[in-house]
Amino acid sequence: MDILSFIVQQTMFFAIPLLIVATGGMYSERSGVINIALEGIMVIGAFCGIFFINIFQKSMSGQGLLLLAILIAGISGGLFSLLHAFAAINMKADQTISGTALNMFAPAFVIFTARMIQKIQQVQFTDTFRIDAVPVLSSIPVIGDMFFKKAYITTYIGLLIFTFAAFVIKYTRFGLRLRACGEHPGAADSVGVNVYKIRYAGVVISGVLAGIGGLVFVVPTSTNFNGTVAGYGFLALAVLIFGQWRSNKIFFAAFFFAIMKTLASAYSSIPVLKDLSIPSEFYKMFPYIVTLIVLMFSSKSSQAPKAEGIPYDKSSR
Repeated sequence: MDILSFIVQQTMFFAIPLLIVATGGMYSERSGVINIALEGIMVIGAFCGIFFINIFQKSMSGQGLLLLAILIAGISGGLFSLLHAFAAINMKADQTISGTALNMFAPAFVIFTARMIQKIQQVQFTDTFRIDAVPVLSSIPVIGDMFFKKAYITTYIGLLIFTFAAFVIKYTRFGLRLRACGEHPGAADSVGVNVYKIRYAGVVISGVLAGIGGLVFVVPTSTNFNGTVAGYGFLALAVLIFGQWRSNKIFFAAFFFAIMKTLASAYSSIPVLKDLSIPSEFYKMFPYIVTLIVLMFSSKSSQAPKAEGIPYDKSSR
């Protein structure tokens, strides 16, 4: 039972940032804008959030500090994503190139900024955020050990964000308009929907969620930020594609990839895997090999939005 609880806890640490970031990517791409800049936005969000913690951890600690850092990470991610939105929507630039440029810029920017301010690129922080046991809920048999002990509030926040985001895109007028802009922007425009504003909203929402996802990835797994999120933005894109741009499928895809990542990173703590005497390099490659295989088969039945990646020009109507 201890091993099972450990695996579940580790899976949640990996699944929640994937879930948040892939959901953000869904908002951007279902509005019609490809956003491969999720990796760079995660880096910016993680940097701003961790740097905020680094500055204020002497006067604050615990969940209050973490909640403020999440807010900072989300705002910074949203602001950074405006660069992609402007290039893709106003300038009608190639969205893949625009996203790639941001991915290249973000790590260089945060490392330069960190070195300029504190002379080293690692931004250190003290982890005062882990909840050893959630009152009442941690005493529930089996489930309590898995989900409510040695946990982080980011896990519950991530699930709430996903639930709210899934409801909005499926059941609200804004969600309907956003999906229409990704499928038939001309038709949406003809009934009075401002395609540009909706696409801006989709990209900014993706930026906010990716920024939060960057911080949510770093906090439970490290005590410093070194200018990278270990390719998690690209893995979130794989989750988005595997999930066919649909929130319910993204949920299961995120946990599938998180389990693969957990087995790769914690294999030495799992007796069955440790006894196999397989080289550690194989476990490190395993999640990415699985990603390639899954994408190879799932891409054939792609349900991507029809107008995804196609700039909308109102004057051409």
